[in-house]
Amino acid sequence: MLNTIKNKILALYSDLVCQLKRWQHAKNLPALEKRDRLILDTLKRDGVYVTTLADLGLNSTSELLKAASEQLLRMKNVNNEHLEQKWPQIHTVTGLPEFSTWGTEKRLLNIIENYIGLPITFHGVHLRKDFPSDNQFGTLLWHSDAEDRRIIKIFIYLNDVEEKTGPFEYIPRSLTSIFSLKYWRLYYQLWKSSYMGIDDEEVKKIISKSAWKSCPGAACTVIFVDTKNTLHHGTVRTKTRSALFFCYTANPPERPELCTQYWDDTYPRAELLSLSDIEKSLV
Repeated sequence: MLNTIKNKILALYSDLVCQLKRWQHAKNLPALEKRDRLILDTLKRDGVYVTTLADLGLNSTSELLKAASEQLLRMKNVNNEHLEQKWPQIHTVTGLPEFSTWGTEKRLLNIIENYIGLPITFHGVHLRKDFPSDNQFGTLLWHSDAEDRRIIKIFIYLNDVEEKTGPFEYIPRSLTSIFSLKYWRLYYQLWKSSYMGIDDEEVKKIISKSAWKSCPGAACTVIFVDTKNTLHHGTVRTKTRSALFFCYTANPPERPELCTQYWDDTYPRAELLSLSDIEKSLV
């Protein structure tokens, strides 16, 4: 009991120190263009901003898409039809320049630093396939991520995503203020699950389904999300979804041990192959 109280006090002290550092860093935040200010303001209000690669207009986008297409061809077919729970297939592509160059575009970093409020770090990129499922498990459950006090992840759909493909879904932060009873009820349920996630039925008891925000979109849809402070999940699907996941936190993050998965050997690490080499290997 005493250890629990001590840990809570230390956590509160650490949070206060972090707030002080944000206040001190505010004068050093990079200036934003008007279009990027809209992204920032929407993230602060709802925790999510949805756009497209075309609307972002970053210079390295064409190289990113070509590399993503090549790496998707490299991912082996998974024999999981007999499994009740089909876990996602994930490759780490951080080491490939097409992905890291896009992920460290100055405009992106400026937006994210303004949101997090501190110097930031780009941890890396996952290329991910999510498979059909009849029930909620893993990231199909409602959850929040734990790498840091504020986290920005950018998801890019690599195929068209509609209801049967399992779009990203979230509850706007404006509906779950820390001062509201709904916030405490939701996070009590998360605590009871040991932060592994809660299902739709539990969430419906607290937040009406009509208030949930689904994010279907064509290939090249881009979703900015604070995955720590925005309750979210992937939805049950009947078709495979492919996407890129980019991760950013403060530097250093609160829990650096959770960030190593974006560059270590937790998942297979992709190697750069030309499209012709990949096509030859499939013959």
